[in-house]
Amino acid sequence: MVAAVAALGAIAAPIGPARAQLELEITQGSIQPVAIAIPVFLSPGSAVGSEITGIITADLRRSGIFRPLDPSSFTERVVTADAVPGFSNWRAINAQFLVVGAVAQEPDGRLRAEFRLWDVFGGQQLAGQQFFTSPENWRRVAHIIADAIYQRLTGEPGYFDTRVVYVDETGPKDNRTKRLAIMDQDGANVRYLTQGRDLVLTPRFSPSSQEITYMSYEGGDPRVYLLNIDSGQRELVGNFPGMTFAPRFSPDGQRVIMSLQQDGNANIYAMDLRSRRTTRLTDQAAIDTSPSYAPDGSRIVFESDRGGSQQLYVMGADGSNPQRITFGEGSYSTPVWSPRGDYIAFTKRHAGQFSIGIIRPDGSDERILTQGFHNEGPTWAPNGRALMFFRDVPGAQGGPQLWTIDLTGFNEFRIPTAGFASDPAWSPLIN
Repeated sequence: MVAAVAALGAIAAPIGPARAQLELEITQGSIQPVAIAIPVFLSPGSAVGSEITGIITADLRRSGIFRPLDPSSFTERVVTADAVPGFSNWRAINAQFLVVGAVAQEPDGRLRAEFRLWDVFGGQQLAGQQFFTSPENWRRVAHIIADAIYQRLTGEPGYFDTRVVYVDETGPKDNRTKRLAIMDQDGANVRYLTQGRDLVLTPRFSPSSQEITYMSYEGGDPRVYLLNIDSGQRELVGNFPGMTFAPRFSPDGQRVIMSLQQDGNANIYAMDLRSRRTTRLTDQAAIDTSPSYAPDGSRIVFESDRGGSQQLYVMGADGSNPQRITFGEGSYSTPVWSPRGDYIAFTKRHAGQFSIGIIRPDGSDERILTQGFHNEGPTWAPNGRALMFFRDVPGAQGGPQLWTIDLTGFNEFRIPTAGFASDPAWSPLIN
């Protein structure tokens, strides 16, 4: 854990209350990324400064909002993190912002990392912080610094100090071993949560804690488990023979919502995790499945074929007033409500293509972000500015891989994993 955080005072003239430096509108088309210079953090006798710098640079670049400049273009050499930079040197290479930092080991063995964020054209310090932690947490410190830079410049929370749980797949295509795994959002620090003895599917993060639900065919029957990631403690939620996807949590983490198949059709139910009492929310001679709560818990989006094809519907959290919101060609599935509440992500299948798209909860502004042979299973970053999904590579040796894309649809990156990977679920920010 990061043990302490302290603000570093401005060396230059004091500045007013912190406010976003960038006006973001990244939901329509491409944006021009902001040029930012990030010299290697000073760490005499150690490579950790270079490693931390690399992670901060990669985090900011993947966001699509920032364009880290090539270090070979830097004309000023940083010799101390405490000095006021020569702003004219950084203006000469068109850097709009500058990040300098240093890393050192304290006498008690803790790692101390600090950074300062400078507005090059304004000639002032925008942020400065210092962190103390155990040496093995250096990667997390890098993500926290990237989050701090992102938030100071955009006015919105970052999403880099997060984890992703997913299904790790190994072995031949017709006989895959599937294990639950968890990693940092950039693919590092992989840890396996199950051993692969039983089939596991569709993990889902709790929005209020570091817990997940997942479905396992342990013993041959579909069972839903609740797993605390940090302690490893596992609890059986229940046996649900008619379930095809693991439940999703309510925003407060106290309930889960699921689809259960009975008498040839599937309907949506909510379960209170404390009492284990279930409440039926839909009652249709159709297939209602893949429910997902709005971030305020007031509404639910789900997919249904009640209108003759697989489309998306929104209803009240009590099942009232269902309204169809998609009317395009093809079929829609796996809807997930954005943490911001402004969009719903989905998978769309049409003319042999699988697309990842977004739509407003009222059915307006439908946009396809990416499409291909087989894209599926979107999950939102906790700030609602990016999505992760899995893409299946065709062929006998192919398999699913994890990708991220931002809301412009122009910044798409593959997330490296040791094996094939599917069904990602993005965590909340780590506390």
